[in-house]
Amino acid sequence: MEVVSWWVRGFLGKYAAEIMASLACVVLLLFRFHRRDGLPTNWPVVGAVPAITVNAGRVHDWLTEFLRAAPGMSHVIRGPLGSPIDVLVTANPEDVAYIFTANFGNYPKGEEFAVLFDVLGDGIFNADGESWAFQRRKAHALLSDGNFRATVAASTARKLDNGLVPLLDGFVSAGAVVDMQDVLMRLTFDLTAMFVFGVDPGCLAADFPRVPFAAAMDDAEEVLFYRHVTPIAWLRVQTYLNIGHHKKMNQARQVLDASIAEFVSLRRERAAGANAAGGETNDGADLLTLYLACQAEVGKEGAEFDRFLRDTTLNLMIAGRDTTSSALTWFFWLISNHPNVEEKILAELHEHPSSGQHRNAAELKRLVYLHAALSESLRLYPPVPFEHKAAVRPDTLPSGAAVGTTRRVIVSLYSMGRMESVWGKDCLEFRPERWLNEAGRLQHQPSYKFVAFNVGPRTCLGRELAFSQMKAVVAAVVPRFRMEVAGTEAIPKLSIILHMKDGLKVRCARPEREAMDA
Repeated sequence: MEVVSWWVRGFLGKYAAEIMASLACVVLLLFRFHRRDGLPTNWPVVGAVPAITVNAGRVHDWLTEFLRAAPGMSHVIRGPLGSPIDVLVTANPEDVAYIFTANFGNYPKGEEFAVLFDVLGDGIFNADGESWAFQRRKAHALLSDGNFRATVAASTARKLDNGLVPLLDGFVSAGAVVDMQDVLMRLTFDLTAMFVFGVDPGCLAADFPRVPFAAAMDDAEEVLFYRHVTPIAWLRVQTYLNIGHHKKMNQARQVLDASIAEFVSLRRERAAGANAAGGETNDGADLLTLYLACQAEVGKEGAEFDRFLRDTTLNLMIAGRDTTSSALTWFFWLISNHPNVEEKILAELHEHPSSGQHRNAAELKRLVYLHAALSESLRLYPPVPFEHKAAVRPDTLPSGAAVGTTRRVIVSLYSMGRMESVWGKDCLEFRPERWLNEAGRLQHQPSYKFVAFNVGPRTCLGRELAFSQMKAVVAAVVPRFRMEVAGTEAIPKLSIILHMKDGLKVRCARPEREAMDA
């Protein structure tokens, strides 16, 4: 110990001036680069990695906090040394209108988006140009078809009657706590598979079977999120060594590819059997059958056409299952914490009863307050919490932020719904009335301000279908069950879809009014 003490004293004595100078430089650098305006600091060498690391578990709320303090609601986050891409994060509605509509052509999905979201292949989310236009035309044609809409409505009604309601009845009898998020994801997975593939996977069965396809979708979405916040150098190492998130994505991709191949094979066999018997080739409208029938128009054969089917159907599965289940999960959580809103929804359901066992499209459209409550929930908790864009040519956004070809743009839809300058001083409140005018009718909000269904040429084609499905689920559940949330905290999961991190644990009970009627 004496030797060590002697060495330290000698070293400090000899290099005291150099050590003090170094410490002074560090202090000056900290003072020079540390921001005192609440915005994340872009440090030399490491960029904003320290701030990202500290706030990784609450990234959406962190973005919201610093964007409130940022000029023009936009701020640049720089990557570490060696990372070729910086990120402009914005929640400015003028930027959204400009990027998604006015200068749409300068912000295609592009190669970088395709690399980040490679698991989506050349489906409608990733595609650009004629491929995107073709898929959109076909999807629009089917979604506008009266027979398809009738099939969707009938399938939803059957699934509610024979699946969701009996399942929740069982939970009431058992007095068990259930993860409502899991239940809703199973419901929307079955419904979406029926619309996309024409088959019911039975994911909502009472024994809660594990469906590899659904689990693989969850894993892929989680990895896609981490790719946005992971240094590129580390992503390359993972790819080279096939470890970490890259390995997880590969495993998920194998399951997704195998599952879709099985669905396609089943649909082809069913069509071949029907043709051989001289009957109809389709026992119900679905997107896969539509694409199989237009192979000549697609212009692909063999493995190339199978790849097209895989990409298009996977994109539609993610669009149908995850967005609707996320929206419903947050909606039920919100109304459980706002009983006054739930009572108004019940009053409207009572005022506009169904003429049959289930409400038809016209009857669902009369549920104006429910529509407003769903819109308000989507404002606060958009299923897709951020949008990713990259410019083809250098540009300057209305907020004044410069965008280059090596700077990607992240639009935080989650943050936009919490901006006082956009939605007013009560922006953090769940208040469906903001969507209604004095006459009690729906009040239009610009799409660049309410971006839950995207905006511009890529506006979601399934918006009307999604609202109808959500209304049908709420109309079936709210009058029959009261959900008592077990726990008060709801934390967003780190994923490209805004799921709840730990699910929505509830105990289902009979409403007091129903018990009194009985």
